[in-house]
Amino acid sequence: MNAPRSLVSEPTDQGEQVLVPGIAPITLRQRLAALFAAPLASKKPQRPMNIGLFDEDARNQLDLF
Repeated sequence: MNAPRSLVSEPTDQGEQVLVPGIAPITLRQRLAALFAAPLASKKPQRPMNIGLFDEDARNQLDLF
């Protein structure tokens, strides 16, 4: 019979997580690489582009006749 393997775990924000055997935990370097590869996002909410061709409010108006 095989001897029982010890479970490997890692701490996360949600609590202690047990890892699947054969799967390595995600390192800080891998997490940072994923953050740097992500597209840039604004830190403040942006106003909609409602002028000219992109004016959705003007497209929703009813015809006069």
